[in-house]
Amino acid sequence: MAKIIHYRNKCIGCNICFELQPELWRMSMKDGKATLLRSQEKRDTYIISVSECHLQQSRDVAKACPVNIIKVL
Repeated sequence: MAKIIHYRNKCIGCNICFELQPELWRMSMKDGKATLLRSQEKRDTYIISVSECHLQQSRDVAKACPVNIIKVL
């Protein structure tokens, strides 16, 4: 199963992840940064496992992120 890794502290809040994959991303009303839903935090890094059905879309989100803080492994 693939994983999405989000380095949230480097997020610039451009909203592209939420626009491309709203089922996994939200924009925080507090700080304007993206939040990876249902993820686990580990030292300012957020990680979630994704199924094959979300894999290509997640790769597209990672590719579209202008600051390259989303990784799909």
